[in-house]
Amino acid sequence: MKTRVLTIGSAAVVLVLAAGAGGLYAYDSSRSDTIAKGITAGGVDVGGLSAARARDVLKRSLGPKIGQGVVLKWGAQHWTLPAASIDARLGVDRMVREALKRSREGSFLGRAMRDLRGEKLQATVPLRVANSREKLYGFIDVIAKEIDRPAESATISPTGYSLNVTASHVGVAVQKRFLAARILRQLRDPTSTHVALIPTRTLRPHVSSARLAYKYQTFITIDRAHFTLRLWKNLRLAHSYRIAVGRQGLETPAGIYEINDRQVNPSWHVPNSAWAGDLAGRVIPPGPDDPIKARWLGFYNGAGIHGTDEISSLGTAASHGCIRMSIPDVEQLYPLVPLHTPIYVG
Repeated sequence: MKTRVLTIGSAAVVLVLAAGAGGLYAYDSSRSDTIAKGITAGGVDVGGLSAARARDVLKRSLGPKIGQGVVLKWGAQHWTLPAASIDARLGVDRMVREALKRSREGSFLGRAMRDLRGEKLQATVPLRVANSREKLYGFIDVIAKEIDRPAESATISPTGYSLNVTASHVGVAVQKRFLAARILRQLRDPTSTHVALIPTRTLRPHVSSARLAYKYQTFITIDRAHFTLRLWKNLRLAHSYRIAVGRQGLETPAGIYEINDRQVNPSWHVPNSAWAGDLAGRVIPPGPDDPIKARWLGFYNGAGIHGTDEISSLGTAASHGCIRMSIPDVEQLYPLVPLHTPIYVG
């Protein structure tokens, strides 16, 4: 008898529990379209609202903010990006779906008990904004065309009297991917100022002014018209010298060359040319018969810079193709001109 009473009592408890569970399940099911308390979407409290009511609240609260667009700044310049121009629109449906999904996490018993006790879920759904990627990058391309500037390398263009150095300049380029991210961040942040700084990167020239000056630490220009040799150091004029150049028919060859031979008190290797007469092909050692005095800086096919004791020939076209200098001048020039120094004859 006692056992039968216990069995009946247990069955009664089970029935009561089942009925309670059924009631909780029915209660939870009835709230399947209701967002749990404590949930915010885009910074807006939507807890306890139905899906339809939440959509309405989000549109009224966040819609005008999204419609402001974004102001883009770079230095003193600025551009306004209207939200409509990139089809930016509030992702209300997505935000509500995410809020409902968070609300339905866990078991029905847990959800029902949480609601009945008035507890909050404390969950956050980020602000969602949809947009046209093509239109967004199209707008960024327009900005980039106004800002982008290529780097310019330093160049050198020698003449007989100058080097004509063009200084290098750094360039700038808009970092498009980073800018797109900043724009979307401003649209998706409900607390943002809707102002974004345009990120750029500096473009370095292949040849900077400093690198050009290092490459051309020494340079020689020959101004045949004015019988002047100019020595340049680090692209700046260091010395000017009066010279003689090749006579008519034996002109000093024009062009750009480099010093390929350096000698102190050189011998004269007489060219096999008609003008040399009986001396053609001979080697004249240093001394009174050697017209190449003191120093020799060769640069092309037997032509070079050397000293002369025929001072009266300076300032004229008198040589057989070489460049003549006074002995003191060539002795001063020689140690200042290393091998492979470029020389321009104009």
